[in-house]
Amino acid sequence: MKSIAIGLAVFCVLLSSAAQLAMKRGMGAPVGGDVGDTYLHALTSPMVWLGLVLYGASAVLWLWVLSRLDVSLAYPLVSLGFVVTMALGVLWLGEPFSWLRVAGCTLIVVGVSLLALDA
Repeated sequence: MKSIAIGLAVFCVLLSSAAQLAMKRGMGAPVGGDVGDTYLHALTSPMVWLGLVLYGASAVLWLWVLSRLDVSLAYPLVSLGFVVTMALGVLWLGEPFSWLRVAGCTLIVVGVSLLALDA
């Protein structure tokens, strides 16, 4: 049962990363000069809505994960979202690649691995 919960936790992380990417894609370039224009654009963007739905699905599934895993194990897995989101941002959104960002993500993975060893 624990391996299923960990697998679902990773799936939740992937859903959250997909939500970030969908919302970023939906927002595109800066719109107008004021906050109202930005939020009007967000409310009318199907990709932003997709991102919100993905976040909602992730949150609902995360409740099941929290009912099965210690929060001290489950929550560090959320940090893997930094790695996934950074990689997909570079690959899918064409964001700039940086070895410094890779080093930071490597430290995150090492830290999560150390926490998982203690589980």
